[in-house]
Amino acid sequence: MQLDINEIQKYLPHRYPFLMIDKVVEMVPFKRIVAVKSVTINEAYFQGHFPGKPVMPGVLILESMAQAGGLLLLLEIPDRDRKLLYLASMSDVKFRRPVVPGDQLRIEVDILTWKGDLCKIKAKAFVEGKLATEATMLCVMADREEPIKS
Repeated sequence: MQLDINEIQKYLPHRYPFLMIDKVVEMVPFKRIVAVKSVTINEAYFQGHFPGKPVMPGVLILESMAQAGGLLLLLEIPDRDRKLLYLASMSDVKFRRPVVPGDQLRIEVDILTWKGDLCKIKAKAFVEGKLATEATMLCVMADREEPIKS
């Protein structure tokens, strides 16, 4: 299954400037998702991180990974417009290389366990086939007060 940005926005509540994935290129329901984030110099955070030597903040790489995992999970629940996924914890976080304007992040997320409202995922982000960032994340599902308006 592939999703473009318009389809992604039907499921994720994030919007510009905080939507951190551009498309889904592969998905196996209840198991795995592969998403892409094209990193451009037009990202607002590059104005201050760092002038003359732009580097994508690590927390935003992690956010893109969490969003890809959240999308995979939200696609699988029937009442997704009434739910939100929150990042509860991270472990084994490693930053292997900087991500800079012009890079394209390939984000691969696999579900490790999913019990009730808790889900543990393993996420990796690659640039040109080289590992840039990896982490294990725990997500918790919670009720949303109002449904998403598209």
